[in-house]
Amino acid sequence: MGEEPYYPDLVCNAIVDNCLQDWEKDFNETICYGADVDADAVATAAMRYPMMADRQLVVVREAQAMKDIEALEPYCSRPLESTVLVLCMHGASLDKRKALYKTILKKGVVVDSPALRDYEVPRWIPEYYAGRGLQIDPEAAALLAEFAGTDLSRIAVETDKMVKNLPEGVTTVTVKDVETNVGISREFSIFELTRQLSYRNAAAALRTAAFIGAGAKFALPMATSALFTHFNRILRYEAVLQKNPNPPQDLKIKALGVSPFFFKEYDAAVRNYPLPKCMTAVSLLNEYDFKGKGGDAGEATPAELLMELTTKLLNV
Repeated sequence: MGEEPYYPDLVCNAIVDNCLQDWEKDFNETICYGADVDADAVATAAMRYPMMADRQLVVVREAQAMKDIEALEPYCSRPLESTVLVLCMHGASLDKRKALYKTILKKGVVVDSPALRDYEVPRWIPEYYAGRGLQIDPEAAALLAEFAGTDLSRIAVETDKMVKNLPEGVTTVTVKDVETNVGISREFSIFELTRQLSYRNAAAALRTAAFIGAGAKFALPMATSALFTHFNRILRYEAVLQKNPNPPQDLKIKALGVSPFFFKEYDAAVRNYPLPKCMTAVSLLNEYDFKGKGGDAGEATPAELLMELTTKLLNV
């Protein structure tokens, strides 16, 4: 269970793949969906004994759709030892205050998968790649994170695509690989816009903002959200530097939540946006986020608003 469905689905699929031998599955595997069953049907299936096998498997996918899921508590309090019962919730969780969750926690195992925050994803990606025997360049990880957001399943799918297209023996994913296989350009991305703002490279920042705004699916709140994350990191970094002008790397990582590869950029950003200017930038982002959601925007289009915002950020 949990807001992030990647790990619950991964664990559920691993159980389905490994719980039974292939020849045991015909009579001992039941896979259903929460919208199609009730608690009585699931409990009845779970109380059956295996046929010519040591155990049987009962899986309820998308179990959050069960209207009476709490009614499974009596079975879960006295489960049949020869049954492996899996309740897989997609992007949802059991109520931890209620009896079913407490009983499962006592009698079985709960896999709880909270959603990652935006700033955690660029750190998660290299760890995920390492687990697959791969490496990914920091800029490539940042670009992939911008494309996929906090959707870990999407990152996994895009990684599969890239791996298939890597030359034999190559295990490092580069920015070019992400641009080619995912369809996002570093040169014209929010990731690049934040970088150009950090260095106050006005021409490049305005060119990037114009391209982003011209996108068919462009929505200003998505841009202001990403820019807020960037300036919030600058604020956190400034707080660290006020206490220690030469902080150790672990403090930098904790404050910024990015790869050490990007420390140079944030060193430039704190020089170009000292505390008063950074606070002004955050205020501008709040203002334009409101405008992007339909508040006091006048006749300006979302693309025009992004250009206005970028201009003002360059001039604070």
